[in-house]
Amino acid sequence: MDGTPEEDLKQRYEELEPIHRQTVDPNFTKRMGQTMEIAVSRALQERADLYSTGHYSDLHEHGDDKPYSRAEPPSLVGNLAIPGKKKLDFEIFTETAGVVGIEVKNIREWIYVNRPEVTEMVSKCCALNAVPVLIARRIAYETFSVLNACGVVIHQTYNQLYPKYDEELANKVKDKRLLGYHDVRVGNGPDARLKRFVQVNLPNLWDEARGKFDEHKELLCGFGNKTVAYGEFVARVRGREERRPDSLDIEEAMGWARPEPEPDPDEE
Repeated sequence: MDGTPEEDLKQRYEELEPIHRQTVDPNFTKRMGQTMEIAVSRALQERADLYSTGHYSDLHEHGDDKPYSRAEPPSLVGNLAIPGKKKLDFEIFTETAGVVGIEVKNIREWIYVNRPEVTEMVSKCCALNAVPVLIARRIAYETFSVLNACGVVIHQTYNQLYPKYDEELANKVKDKRLLGYHDVRVGNGPDARLKRFVQVNLPNLWDEARGKFDEHKELLCGFGNKTVAYGEFVARVRGREERRPDSLDIEEAMGWARPEPEPDPDEE
C-alpha cells in the first residue's frame, strides 16, 4: 500500500515467499493433485452399484508422503479412443447415459471456460462420447452457465485438499496473517458434500446431461479441439439456450448452493 516503508514490504515478502514456493513445488503439487482424486475415488467405491474405473491400488501400503500408484481408466472404449496418451481421471459406465467422464482439479485458481483444464476435459470426453463431469475447488458462474447448457456436469468442492503429510504447510497457508487460504483441508477422505454429489446427485443428473451433450456435441467438441474460438463458442451457446440454467434445484444438485460459512475461531 502507498506509504508503507520499503523495509516492511521486504520483510513481508521474505515471510510469504518461501511458503508460496512450497505450494508450487512439483513434488508437493503431484501429491496434492492425487489427494482430491483419492477422495473422489473413495466416494465412488462406497457405492458398489456404480461401475467406475480409475483407482489407487496401494493406499494401504504407505503414507501420503509420496505418490500412490494409479490404475488409469481406459482410453479406448469400443471403437472410440482418446488421442495420444491422455486419459480421464475416472469413467463411469451407465445403463442409460453411456460413459460418464470425470476430471478432478485440486487447484487454487478459479476455473473459467477458456482455461486449458476445461478444453482438455471436453476434448477427451468428446473422443469417448462421454458425458463430461468437472470437479474443482472454485468454478466461475460463467463456466457453469455456459457448460451446463452443453451437458457438462459441474461441482464445486469449496475446499482444496492437502495430504496429511503436508499438514504443517496447510496450517501455514490457512493462517489469515500469512496466505489466508482458509478453505484448505487435510486428508484424502471425501466429506459429506462430495459423497452426496458423487453418490446421489450425479446419477440423478447424467441422463439429462446426456441429452444436452448430444444436442451440443458438435459445438462442444469444436471448442475442445480448438476449431471453434472461445468467443464464438460462448455466443453460440447463449444463442441456443431456451432458459438460463440457474434454477435452485440444478445449483443444489451440482453443488452450487454455497454452504453456510464456517465461523472464524479467532472471532469467537
